[in-house]
Amino acid sequence: MPTGTNVKVVDASALAALLFGEPQANAVAARLRGAILVAPALLGFEIANVCLKKIRRHAALRGALLSAFSIYAQIPIEIVEIDHADALRLADASGLTFYDAAYLWLARRLGGELVTLDSRLHATWSERR
Repeated sequence: MPTGTNVKVVDASALAALLFGEPQANAVAARLRGAILVAPALLGFEIANVCLKKIRRHAALRGALLSAFSIYAQIPIEIVEIDHADALRLADASGLTFYDAAYLWLARRLGGELVTLDSRLHATWSERR
């Protein structure tokens, strides 16, 4: 499991911006460039769910969205198992969802930066570093 300053824990909000060309995509790409990317196992489920929601909202873009989703498999992200009990305690103490706490737990465990577009998650990570 990688550790250190070049490690970036990427969450679904940041990765979805990149994959689906959302307005923050360039800023996310700049933050991730050259980093070792790491995420908990739930990332794939969350990205697939984002894609599904987008397909349901914009059926005419189905092909483009599925094509963008296929890029996910090509991004070198190390998937790391988290300690579910520790993440649950962190979620309870912070008021975050368990899913968000999983990313926070991993960033703290690895000593890396958490890259997220979720303002609440980012604020919690910033105050707990």
